[in-house]
Amino acid sequence: MAGITIVLDFDKTIIDVDSDNWVVDELGATDLFNELLPTMPWNTMMDRMMKELHEQGKTIEDVKKVLRRIPIHPRIVPTIKTAHALGCDLRIVSDANLFFIETIVEHLGIKDYFSEINTNPGYVDEEGRLRISPFIDFHTSPHGCSLCPPNMCKGMIISRIQADLAKKEGKQRIIYLGDGIGDFCPSLKLREADFMMPRKDFPVWGLICENRTLLRAEIHEWIDGEDMEKIVIKLIEKIKIQDLLEVDSFKIETVPIALQQSVKVHQ
Repeated sequence: MAGITIVLDFDKTIIDVDSDNWVVDELGATDLFNELLPTMPWNTMMDRMMKELHEQGKTIEDVKKVLRRIPIHPRIVPTIKTAHALGCDLRIVSDANLFFIETIVEHLGIKDYFSEINTNPGYVDEEGRLRISPFIDFHTSPHGCSLCPPNMCKGMIISRIQADLAKKEGKQRIIYLGDGIGDFCPSLKLREADFMMPRKDFPVWGLICENRTLLRAEIHEWIDGEDMEKIVIKLIEKIKIQDLLEVDSFKIETVPIALQQSVKVHQ
């Protein structure tokens, strides 16, 4: 049977907002954020923001409380649970950070449904301050991809996932869901048997519309959580049906050959 791996972006895909902006705005630091934004890389700026909030007396529990009320469409969690129940391998590839993502998925009760989370490191240091660092140290080991931000190339992550899947038995398919510019590079890595699900009217959808001929994967746009659920379940069913048809076709083609070989042995 075929294996199905569903790879999801996090911000504006699993949740309906950008988690970094949500935390900054909810904790009252929007003005400082806008002041620092033009002066440093995003991850460096978010690490600085966490330092400023810590010095203002904001605690890790304050950050967690904000994250636990982050907006999410009511059909997202059921979609994840259904896909997992149908045997899909679920993975997150996100330019958010590990602390934010783990806090949210733990609160939603879906952390154990994901086999891995690929994102920027985020941890609480000995002073009780949240530290955020880039997924790739672009100062010492730049990834060299002109399509992606310096701290993360999602295309490299997809290539690694594909290499892992190649070691497994049976045909392996990937369904990729994303919304941002950073989701365009991995869409180019997908193969003909894979599926790309860009969120309609978001940056990656625009890039795909402009460069549709560059993609080999089948494209299915989606609008919101309800739309996502319908398309994801439909694609899982489609893959399983195709897999069954291929198995049946193999049996039809090979049985006569086996019978012929059996006859020759007994002659």
